[in-house]
Amino acid sequence: MYGTKALFLDLSFNCLTTLQGVENFSNLEELVLDNNKLCDSILVPWLPNLQILSLNKNNIKNLDLLLTKIAQNLPSLHYLSLLGNAACPNQLSDVDKDEEDYQRYRFYVLYQLPGLKFLDSKRVSSEERKEAQCRGKFMKIVRPESSPVSHKGNMHDCSPPSNYTPLPTSSRGIGDHQGAYGKCRYRYSGKHSEGNRFIQNSDL
Repeated sequence: MYGTKALFLDLSFNCLTTLQGVENFSNLEELVLDNNKLCDSILVPWLPNLQILSLNKNNIKNLDLLLTKIAQNLPSLHYLSLLGNAACPNQLSDVDKDEEDYQRYRFYVLYQLPGLKFLDSKRVSSEERKEAQCRGKFMKIVRPESSPVSHKGNMHDCSPPSNYTPLPTSSRGIGDHQGAYGKCRYRYSGKHSEGNRFIQNSDL
């Protein structure tokens, strides 16, 4: 009844895994979907008037796939935030990433979505936009293709099986062992140490 009249919709903290039903809010200008369980399989509905989309803290990993969906179905988008997703290499969510990783990500997003004015928590500058148009297409992260999986779930491997094992090939019996026990006359306490006098160069 009110879907076509709504301009703002906040669906945060709802454990959403799909956007089914959002297409009924056809005149939305702002959509907030933070802290849900949305992943790469989501279908982005056609929302011609949407200007603000917030997808913080979801399970989105494939950046290229998401940007393709946004470019096709959200032609008026000016603000996009993806913080807290694996697709966004931000230091706050991934300690293995640095500022250069995040900047490359920004260049690529702005190259794919040149109409953005605000990305994540930072406004897009004119210099950054120009740089994105020049270098953005080279910033795509190419992921290695996963190996095919057999019907049993095992990975196919062309290399011959290895016979190496870190464990002994046979077990010893209870009486089959070697050992030595004795007492040392002198016990070193370190009180009269002369440092590294007996260490040779080849030992360093």
